[in-house]
Amino acid sequence: MSRQHYYKPMLALAAQKAFTDQDWIFEIKWDGFRAIAYVEKQFSLRSRNGKELKGNFPELAQLTQLGSNIVVDGEIVVMQDGKPDFQALLERGQSVSAGEIQRQTMRTPAIYVVFDILEKDGAPVTQLPLTERKKILAQSLKEGTNVVISDYIEGQGEAYFQLTLEKGLEGIVAKKKDSRYEEGLRSGSWLKVKKLKTCDCVIFGYTQGSQSRGVTFGALVLGLYDEEKKPVYVGKVGTGFSQRTLGLLMDKFKKIKTGVAPFKSEAGDVVTWLLPQLVCEVHYQVVTKDGRLRMARFKRLREDKPPEQCTLDQLNGTQQAQPLKNSAQAAVDSKLSEYSSKRDFQETPEPKGGNKKQEPQIFVVQEHHARRLHYDLRLENGGVLKSWAVPKGIPEASNVRRLAVETEDHPYEYASFEGEIPKGHYGAGTVKIWDKGHYQTKLWEKDKIEVTLTGQRLKGRYVLVRLKNSEDQKNWLLLKGKESHE
Repeated sequence: MSRQHYYKPMLALAAQKAFTDQDWIFEIKWDGFRAIAYVEKQFSLRSRNGKELKGNFPELAQLTQLGSNIVVDGEIVVMQDGKPDFQALLERGQSVSAGEIQRQTMRTPAIYVVFDILEKDGAPVTQLPLTERKKILAQSLKEGTNVVISDYIEGQGEAYFQLTLEKGLEGIVAKKKDSRYEEGLRSGSWLKVKKLKTCDCVIFGYTQGSQSRGVTFGALVLGLYDEEKKPVYVGKVGTGFSQRTLGLLMDKFKKIKTGVAPFKSEAGDVVTWLLPQLVCEVHYQVVTKDGRLRMARFKRLREDKPPEQCTLDQLNGTQQAQPLKNSAQAAVDSKLSEYSSKRDFQETPEPKGGNKKQEPQIFVVQEHHARRLHYDLRLENGGVLKSWAVPKGIPEASNVRRLAVETEDHPYEYASFEGEIPKGHYGAGTVKIWDKGHYQTKLWEKDKIEVTLTGQRLKGRYVLVRLKNSEDQKNWLLLKGKESHE
């Protein structure tokens, strides 16, 4: 019987720099192919875009001798001189003949570095904290010649980052100890810290070469997709290519030429346009004011990544050569960082935020048919919507008290949002406006909030009180205050 569900890997956001925090663990960021292994009766090893990899890496079937009835997440790497060799790994991934695969298995054997477990004995463990999953992983999988369990340190991210750079490695991944495995999401609970800024770009074309590059190309023409899934030009990259890579790319380009230009080229460029099928990773120094990657250098092809995942939000948080936002807007952006980290705005219809025209002290209650029906109470404060999930609904009588769980701040535009959040995304389900209106503040302190609501359904005084004995201080008590006539 074939498996019903294949997992999508949890992804990491880019962080500006390493940090030290006892609530986080830190692991090496391996330069390889991300893959989820299904160590079951029917063994499977799948890339992040669902491609079956076990045929190209037969030595990794060793997993079936080291564990059973588990699903694990990890990175396939080929090591040379103590460091990952991505070019050698790429050659392994491209081989098709059984003889060549066998020869490469002997010459450049792959290693599967396992860092998480998603399922054990048919039961998902993704909702357990990371530290618990690490314990289960250690108990469920042995190490072998081609399988290792990722080591990690607690708290000391800055020192560990420096050590990885000294060893010639790419960087580290920081993970919250209590983080759940958020399938398919680029979560702020996992952060990647790399020495150089990198971006995965779609190759939309190439410019005419000259002199020694006359038979190949001068530079690759790069683009990313915006929120409307339209291609946007982000610059060119003309350095970082070996002769072998130049030839490899030209062979691929022959099959995907097109006469359709997705955007305007730079003045003076003679461009051969390509179908948007290839992805490459580039290093760069800064993003210029007009949205171009400055000092870009080619690093590698990313045949493991589909072009549609190459979006402009990769550049968020980079040091761009543009005027600083005013302090008020910067504060709002900071408050919305958790909200943004949990959502893929290419696929969810939820608002990203950024509208400067705001009416103060509005409120909204949204009926949210997610995994469990609940109601979201949101109060505008400081340019964002302070938010609580209320499982049993907003009390409409003064003798009723309800649990309200504080959630991340939402953008002001969310007050008018109704729609369907796609399956597989954070908060998946239908959102409807249940009530909306304005409020007046009587008290707004850290642990207590009193407001008077004037809505279509809700009217009168409401009180939120933080429950200090809750583990993460996110639980509040919501009640309707007594009015003078009651």
